[in-house]
Amino acid sequence: MTWVLWGVYLIAAVLFIFGLKAMSSPKTAAAGIKWAGVGMVLATLATFFIPGEDGGLAYFAADKRINLILVVVALVLGTAGAAWLGKIVKMTDMPQMVAMYNGMGGGAAALIAAVEFTRDVPPTGVHAVLAMLGAFIGSVAFSGSILAWAKLQGVMKKAVRWPVQNFGNVMHSLVTLGLGIAIVVFGPNPWLVIAFFVMSLILGFALTSPIGGADMPVVISLLNAFTGVAVGLEGYVLGNPALIIAGIVVGAAGTLLTMLMAKAMNRPLTNVLFAPITGEAQAGGGMEGSMKEVNAMDAAAMMRYAESVFIVPGYGMAVAGAQHKVYEMTKLLEAEGVEVKFAIHPVAGRMPGHMNVLLAEAGVPYDQIFDLEEINSDFPMCDVALVIGANDVVNPVARTDKSSPIYGMPILDADKARQCIVIKRGRGAGYSGIENALFYADNTSMLYGSAQQAIADVVHSIKELS
Repeated sequence: MTWVLWGVYLIAAVLFIFGLKAMSSPKTAAAGIKWAGVGMVLATLATFFIPGEDGGLAYFAADKRINLILVVVALVLGTAGAAWLGKIVKMTDMPQMVAMYNGMGGGAAALIAAVEFTRDVPPTGVHAVLAMLGAFIGSVAFSGSILAWAKLQGVMKKAVRWPVQNFGNVMHSLVTLGLGIAIVVFGPNPWLVIAFFVMSLILGFALTSPIGGADMPVVISLLNAFTGVAVGLEGYVLGNPALIIAGIVVGAAGTLLTMLMAKAMNRPLTNVLFAPITGEAQAGGGMEGSMKEVNAMDAAAMMRYAESVFIVPGYGMAVAGAQHKVYEMTKLLEAEGVEVKFAIHPVAGRMPGHMNVLLAEAGVPYDQIFDLEEINSDFPMCDVALVIGANDVVNPVARTDKSSPIYGMPILDADKARQCIVIKRGRGAGYSGIENALFYADNTSMLYGSAQQAIADVVHSIKELS
């Protein structure tokens, strides 16, 4: 039975790996999700066949029936809740759901450690060390992800900082790890364990609270990596190969993605954590030029009679749910002979791949979507760049102003297009609070309003011109 069980776990782990690999391409992502889902079902079902000490099945022993009932109830509630949320959550709220689900994984890993510490025979040696580290990392991932959800959902309106915060966080971390070491050395005293978990949870809040919107995609990816590491460590404590492999794969993938996104912003990860962009708006008084407003008909005419239009989507498109209207506009322009491409920045939106997901939902062909490295050199030959609710990823001060928090970050060169149209809800700074020099450029025109309504008006105007 044990060998069969381990074989099922191995198959599940292989499915996790192949599923994750398939998710790296839009064409195979849907199949990858299904493979990983099948792997998860196999791993879950295999758990019911863990052998007990008497040679039977552990969960079906007479004295373990209550555990079996609790497991089944948890599975039913979790599956039903996830299926319901998956159907009702809007695409614009996907970052919040990702943050929440990621936090649940970290919390589950921490709870595994808590259960192990309360056993009659708690883990010792290497197992105790790994259980403690998994609990620490999982608790930080849980509370940090919950705070990330609160920020993305708008429950928490702004970043929170206080004096000597970085020093305080370092000292907090050392004290928490000290409590964990005490648990390993002296055994899991109940009050020591409670203090350790409380301090770990508070640390997750403290580390995430100063992070502003501009850094949020990197933070979500980092917390995802934390969850993977925590799950992998607890898998070793339990002797569960499926958890070990799944945790290691998620941790490695999350770490690599975090590094790539930090590189895309040209911000070391230490800066994201210890010198975050807080969202406090710059004065903007030093900007040269003025914002020039246009109406929907003017914008429609500029694009209708252009040879090429590059569309730069941002969170403004996501929050307005305008992706379907944008694609309708794209098809109208293409019918008139206009070449239309989508330019995607690696950190556009509120989570990795946010814009790609929205455009895929609207039906935009994959070969029409280009990453920064693929399309940036073409902007000087572009007739019109249409920026929809994006801010930092097109801000020219990233190239010129050494005092700016985003100086050195690679941006989409929308300002180098012959004409640029920016759709924006108002005249204020964007989510990160950094004033955008693009809005004041001579070749930039501002179309104010919700992206949904603005694009609808442009679509109507294009039809009138055709």
